[in-house]
Amino acid sequence: MIGLLLATPAAAQDQASRADGLAAWDEIYAVASHPRCTNCHVGDDGVPMWSGLSYGADAPHGMYVHADTSRVGAETMPCRTCHISAQSNNATPHAPPMIDDAWRLPPEELAWLGKSSTEVCAQLRNPDTNDGFAMDGLATHLETSPFVAWGFAPGAGRSTPPGTLDDMVAALNLWAAAGTPCADDS
Repeated sequence: MIGLLLATPAAAQDQASRADGLAAWDEIYAVASHPRCTNCHVGDDGVPMWSGLSYGADAPHGMYVHADTSRVGAETMPCRTCHISAQSNNATPHAPPMIDDAWRLPPEELAWLGKSSTEVCAQLRNPDTNDGFAMDGLATHLETSPFVAWGFAPGAGRSTPPGTLDDMVAALNLWAAAGTPCADDS
């Protein structure tokens, strides 16, 4: 399906069926629910996680980090204390990852940790709960965010979500062309 979308984007998107959209959603959720993403897509407590990433048992981020409402850790220890805003190949295992942007947690409305596919699906298709994005804006965000790019290439033997960033953008575009269906829609 993704191959068809990449080969003939306009034709594939014009003819996207509900089934195509639901299949694309499954690809999106496989990425969104991966610990590389959910560890930072946390709720209003602002506590990032170290889950499913070969550190042993799931655990809150070390150093008692609580980003709370600032989303940058200003309430306890700013993310930039360890996550320096500089481009890096992140080649040292278990060292704080670095990107060319100020490290921070996503907004609270983008919390995915512990949420079902149905919950995240409804959340991402609604601009009121997806940080104000229309689908084309969400695709642009995926393509331009240093955080998203890092998630697909985190370096130092870190686990990655399934597929590539290009696959994710293609799946999002197909899901949007199908009308952003969720499995429990009537």
